[in-house]
Amino acid sequence: MAAHRKPKQRSLRGHTARTAATIALAGAATATAFDGTGHADPRLSPAEVKSKVDALYREAEIATEKYNGAKEKAENAEKSLGELRDEAARKTEKLNTARRELGSIATAQYRSGGIDPAVQLALSSDPDQYLERAALAARADSRQAAAVSGVQKQLQEIDQLHTEADGTLAHLTSRQAELKKHKETVTGKLDAAKRLLSQLTSDQRAEFTGEDKASRDTGRDGVTGVPAKAPSSRASAAVSYAYKALGSPYVWGATGPDAFDCSGLTQAAYRAAGVGLPRTTYAQIAAGERVPRSQLQPGDLVFFYQGISHVGLYVGNGQMIHAPNPSAPVRLAPISQMPFAGATRVA
Repeated sequence: MAAHRKPKQRSLRGHTARTAATIALAGAATATAFDGTGHADPRLSPAEVKSKVDALYREAEIATEKYNGAKEKAENAEKSLGELRDEAARKTEKLNTARRELGSIATAQYRSGGIDPAVQLALSSDPDQYLERAALAARADSRQAAAVSGVQKQLQEIDQLHTEADGTLAHLTSRQAELKKHKETVTGKLDAAKRLLSQLTSDQRAEFTGEDKASRDTGRDGVTGVPAKAPSSRASAAVSYAYKALGSPYVWGATGPDAFDCSGLTQAAYRAAGVGLPRTTYAQIAAGERVPRSQLQPGDLVFFYQGISHVGLYVGNGQMIHAPNPSAPVRLAPISQMPFAGATRVA
């Protein structure tokens, strides 16, 4: 009788593993397709590129102004730290001089034996000479007490300077970390904008920046007209500087003389006129007298967007000179081009 064997069962392990792997890969591919990390984005239309780049430039400009503010604070902290260290060095040298003088007094007393005046008088064969020496000793003791008090005071002052320097150093370190963060944000936004713009042809890029050949050569953005007369010599000097800056490249964080960001241009223009302005847009708007849009005069600072993230120099006839963004140089443009947020007269 033939032996009956159980039918051989096929192992499902290998098939199941292969199936699971296949499903996992398919799922990963599907997820990648949705999040776009593994495939090139579908080609955007020029209008979509413009919209995305405009948004990136706006975000970069906000980060740039934060960077400028942090940089200004870091520079001030670094200057203060240097001054504190210089003052501490001067006081330390003064302290060392006082210590040497105090040591000389102590050495003289040691050499004289520090004998009690009454004993010296009893032993002295010349009372008049002793009285003269006693008076000198008394004055020496007074000088010694003053010297000790002076040394103690100087030690306290130096300790206070070191404490202030430690606090300033901590502030500087914090500002430097803030600088790094904002710098990374700016460069990331600008790199993303650059990648998007590379999808456009040269004609499309020119259309995006609103320039024709003439405007690229002059930086005038197609705006013409005779500059209006400024109300003061300082405002006139600032406007004159801005006109000379037409066509200069936009470089974030730059304050001239060869490149500018928006607040760097206005700061440089008024620096040339002998007026000091803060570094950032949100500080510049508070640096003078606020004026309504209807009363603008050449030389006024005009600000845009809700967060006061952009500034230009008004030059009359509804126009300003400003540093727009990395895609365009310093140029003339109508102030109606952007959402108006306010104006300040500084001269």
